[in-house]
Amino acid sequence: MSNVRTRFCPSPTGLPHVGLVRTCLFSWGYARAKGGEFVFRIEDTDAARDTEDSYNQLVEALSWLGMGWDEGPDIGGPHAPYRQSQRSDIYADVVKRLVEGGYAYEAFSTNEEVEARHKAAGRDPKLGYDNFDRDLTEAQKQAFRDEGRRPVYRMRMPDADITFVDAVRGEVTTPAGTVPDYVIARADGSPLYTLTNPVDDALMKVNMVTRGEDLMSSTPRQIVMWRALIELGLAEEVPEYAHLPLIVDERGKKMSKRDPRSDLLKYKLEGYLPEGVLNYVATLGWSIAADRDVFTVAEFLEAFDLHDVKSNPARFDEKKFDAICASHFRMVPADELTELLVPELQRRELLDGEPNEAERHVLDVAVPLVQERCTTLAQAAEMLRFLFCGTEVELDETSAKKTFKDDAAQVLDASIAALEGAEWTTGAIEEALKAALVDGMGLKPRKAFGPVRVAISGKTVSPPLYESMELLGKEVSLARLRAARATL
Repeated sequence: MSNVRTRFCPSPTGLPHVGLVRTCLFSWGYARAKGGEFVFRIEDTDAARDTEDSYNQLVEALSWLGMGWDEGPDIGGPHAPYRQSQRSDIYADVVKRLVEGGYAYEAFSTNEEVEARHKAAGRDPKLGYDNFDRDLTEAQKQAFRDEGRRPVYRMRMPDADITFVDAVRGEVTTPAGTVPDYVIARADGSPLYTLTNPVDDALMKVNMVTRGEDLMSSTPRQIVMWRALIELGLAEEVPEYAHLPLIVDERGKKMSKRDPRSDLLKYKLEGYLPEGVLNYVATLGWSIAADRDVFTVAEFLEAFDLHDVKSNPARFDEKKFDAICASHFRMVPADELTELLVPELQRRELLDGEPNEAERHVLDVAVPLVQERCTTLAQAAEMLRFLFCGTEVELDETSAKKTFKDDAAQVLDASIAALEGAEWTTGAIEEALKAALVDGMGLKPRKAFGPVRVAISGKTVSPPLYESMELLGKEVSLARLRAARATL
């Protein structure tokens, strides 16, 4: 293959979803792995559905994931414009040349006429277009025009098998006569996807087309269009195709675009790290090794090849997704994670602005403690909340109900008494509480420290207790213990 050129050409409708981003990732990854170019193009000819908001959300998602492009609507390039809505003149000229070359023709038949001909021949009336208008004479065409009819434009399919080699599935053959002549432009001249997509790929010199398995039935049409464009001098070669496997849910059904787990911006909002999300999406149909799921972007780009993508459906596994994202969360250096967490804490009004010296100290100590327990920035910020909310902490109702029972009052009384005279270091706090609760009251550690943990952090799950109490300080810690005791 000559210099690799791939593309991503979504329609700006709805929210960016996992399947869409997987297509982009594999196309981008292949171009980057092969030292080629990656083109971002917008297919926005459906005015009723396309929106600028969807376009902006798509750009936001791709930028968050770190996937940049070499040519596109925002940066231009040698094959501009990169929005189909701005390429109407190009499509009109191609249609004209296809008709003049005999590759396409005017078709006047109505749907009712096609069905009637099928019925008259004893065929299923829903078989679709019957290629009737292929050989209309000029007189017949003029007669239809005189009736006020306006033709659509159809591409002439060959009377031979159509074979291509797919990067994922190997050799694929569509038998002759399987695909009828198809419409490339409406009666008003407006082009359809069947024309615009391969024409743009040809003129932008794309030579690897990455798309979903669900579009495979349209590939024979594209192959025929490519062959015509080559003969017309508008294309150099038929590109290689890579049809990616379906992404399915736990029931084995195609994952819906409206499935909440498919929404990429939701993961951004919830504070997942883009490296983890990108890593997981890359595993939907491809693997870096049989015994390895976690890898960096650099490792992905070094190893990825579209020819290694598997053809069987890829199941979206929430547990695996979270496990991979948690691994990436733990891989971030603590100082970098702290900087990522500051905006999350500010959004929750736990920090007024940039952290002061005391707040910075709390973060420096606490972030490594929560890092091992979290998957997202949102989770970490919430786990840190109790360290930034003063003497009063909101008690989680479920945690309090689960923990504040039996001898919880006595546990808190003993804890307060033991801590009032203790030095305020992690080691001294641990020693005082163990002496009072484990040795003094004979309690097992889990039962002994549960009420203390909830009183201090508000929840049953928190960063390590003794370190957290040292960070809070003696006054705040004792105030929280007394406040919790007052509720019993």
